[in-house]
Amino acid sequence: MHFKTIFKSLKNKDMLKRVLIILGIIVAYRLLAQIPVPMGDASTFKEAVSNLMEKSDFSNFLNLISGGGLASFSIILVGLSPYITGSIVIQLLTKAVPRLEELSNDGETGRRKINQWTRMLTVPLAVVQSIAYIFILYQSTVSANIATDFVPTFRDWALSVTAMTAGSVILMWLGELITEQGIGNGISTMIFASIISQLPMTMASLGAALFDTSNGTLNLFGLDIPVDPTTFWIIFGFTIAMIVVIYILVKLNEAQRIITVNYAKRVHGNSSYGGIKSILPIKLIAAGVIPVIFATAFLSLPALVGQVITTVNPGNEIGETLVSVFSAPSANNFATMYPDGITAKWFVYPAMYFVLVFAFTYFYTSIIFNTKEIADNLQKQGGFIEGVRPGIATAKYLSKVVNHLDLFGALSLGLIAMLPFITDYIFIVTTGAPIGLSISGTGLLIVVTVALENLRSVDSRALMITYDDFSNES
Repeated sequence: MHFKTIFKSLKNKDMLKRVLIILGIIVAYRLLAQIPVPMGDASTFKEAVSNLMEKSDFSNFLNLISGGGLASFSIILVGLSPYITGSIVIQLLTKAVPRLEELSNDGETGRRKINQWTRMLTVPLAVVQSIAYIFILYQSTVSANIATDFVPTFRDWALSVTAMTAGSVILMWLGELITEQGIGNGISTMIFASIISQLPMTMASLGAALFDTSNGTLNLFGLDIPVDPTTFWIIFGFTIAMIVVIYILVKLNEAQRIITVNYAKRVHGNSSYGGIKSILPIKLIAAGVIPVIFATAFLSLPALVGQVITTVNPGNEIGETLVSVFSAPSANNFATMYPDGITAKWFVYPAMYFVLVFAFTYFYTSIIFNTKEIADNLQKQGGFIEGVRPGIATAKYLSKVVNHLDLFGALSLGLIAMLPFITDYIFIVTTGAPIGLSISGTGLLIVVTVALENLRSVDSRALMITYDDFSNES
């Protein structure tokens, strides 16, 4: 990264304008997170949300990527999940339906039409999710005997669903505005901002615990430091672990296999062209964070359905089984679900999670990296890999390379996703209970990946803007 060039580029009015627009959009996004859904007393529903988040891992994950929108019961409660779901559905259909695949290969016009269909699909998905969450939260207030005299009418339902759908569509629009600025992907940037926005609250709670000296102070090298000794060493240990994990994540995200592509020399009239070498980079983890998100949603939705069933019909065996099997073991539910300590059931969810992350890595990589299409394009352009015949042989060679990379990449992603369970297991064995500050592999992976992608985009634009300065200097 050329950080000196990036700072220098900020003197350019266009570059500064783009950066300020993105910052302004993020501020607007955070303000939207404070606008409550017009559905009765917001504080009542916040209490229901708090109860639901203690029982559902999916609710905690949704709250994470919505920047606290679920916990605050704001109009962006469903967040970007309808747009992400719509994008995934359209992407899968593009590979399955030949007509859509032809359209996706039809340049900018085809991509615009597919993007338009994605936006159209986002609206009904947002409506369905809005209705589902309002129903779940209202039933939670009733079943938990939370004091409320509010009985929603059809007008209340229509107004609330409209507000939440509008909030989701506005987020989609804001994300596209960020993308138009040419500095990173807008949707990824907003998810990044959502996760980062949770840090101040975490830091505040850690600070309060650190400077609480009711249990004594820390004596270090003969100096009496006014901090809680246990909290200090926990924070110190997690800081070191976080630095190590971030370093590993950066290395994994940047790792790639470089394949040299040769182009045959061609003669056309009195001129010749070709006869050059190029590279085809294949990333170690081409699927990015998508497998982790897919696996989390896949395992968490049954638990959420089970929670709905037990909310409507308390004591239902099917609902209780779904909640028990598909709830991620955490500090919130450890005391109630595992009163006698770790049992065999504790390992079921982590095992399923690891297998799904592994499987989704292979699945999603096969969708976004079509070896046959790449081999055909290389053949049309006169390119070939040394020692490999063009066409089908090249496709087979690329498939073999990608499968080898996927094996290591899938294992790496699976281990990163396992970090919360590994840290909890260590603390259960050593102290008898999990710790509530376990490292979030999903959140950390998203933050590192998006930060690197955005830095690369900023670096590219900065180099383009300051190119004339470099030319003059040389």
